[in-house]
Amino acid sequence: MIRGIDVSSHQSTFSTDGLSFVFIKATEGRSYINPKMTAQAKRARDGGCVVGFYHFLWPGNIAAQAAYFVSKAPEKAGDLLAVDWERTGEGTAASNAEKDRFIREVKRLRPSHRVLLYANRDFWLNRDTTSYAGDGLWIADYVTAGKPRIQADWTIHQYTSTPLDKNVADFADEDELRDWAAP
Repeated sequence: MIRGIDVSSHQSTFSTDGLSFVFIKATEGRSYINPKMTAQAKRARDGGCVVGFYHFLWPGNIAAQAAYFVSKAPEKAGDLLAVDWERTGEGTAASNAEKDRFIREVKRLRPSHRVLLYANRDFWLNRDTTSYAGDGLWIADYVTAGKPRIQADWTIHQYTSTPLDKNVADFADEDELRDWAAP
């Protein structure tokens, strides 16, 4: 397995030492864009990491959210894209159908990019009804790295949020991840 992190505007700086990938929050809903995204992507790329961007999904206006996300996330070959499906700050959440529709729309708009689903264990086990995760499941379950408590195949496992979101990916090495990321 290889190691990575995910960051949002809350992380001004981070080290890429020992990391193979960095996911960066790009957008949320139809109006928020991470003001630090460009600098964070540069730091990750300068550190030699595979870069991914994610969108925090809100319920409603799914096609508009997908269009907003792909209009703001850089379009570089080999970058990964993901949807973050969880409760919003208002306690709402997109439905399973909306999650599926968002992934399909992003894949339609960016057919040369891998699109993943980020979900916590509760959403995956109790809200998901289709097991549709696009090109890969990024599961959050704060247990031993690489041992999430689910039966499904997973691509990335977020295993802690302390001191920041740490992840492992189910690839032998960074080259395997790069090959997979550029279909």
